[in-house]
Amino acid sequence: MKYKIMSKKYLLAAETFSYSYANYADHLGINPRFDKYMPNDIDVIERVINSNKGTKELASQLGVEEEVAQQILSAYTTAKDIVLAETAEASFRKGVKASILLSLQSGLKSEEDIDNLVSQICYRASDLAYLLNLEEKELSDYSEALRE
Repeated sequence: MKYKIMSKKYLLAAETFSYSYANYADHLGINPRFDKYMPNDIDVIERVINSNKGTKELASQLGVEEEVAQQILSAYTTAKDIVLAETAEASFRKGVKASILLSLQSGLKSEEDIDNLVSQICYRASDLAYLLNLEEKELSDYSEALRE
């Protein structure tokens, strides 16, 4: 495998904090933000969710404004759906959909906006490649599923 194999926690951190899987994996072992701080934030988010505490508690524990905590919580919820998908193909679909929805919320009003969305979809393709390596599969293994 070209990149380090990451645990679900690292994948959640990558997805929650908007890093491609390959980029995140490249930083492991050389940057404490990736090895320690972001995964610890995932632990904090999960504890807050599991204790039925809200955005205010998350903001307090992460040391951020409530608005930022709400954004992190929303990103984590989306990330969890993507990371825990049953297959690489399902994860890719969910990731592309999330990218499109976010772009629509931000507004697709210009060619630059469309170019940014295309870039995000390309990052999703990069994530798919990472996941295919983990599954020891090839894109052609999902050809039929991707056409559905």
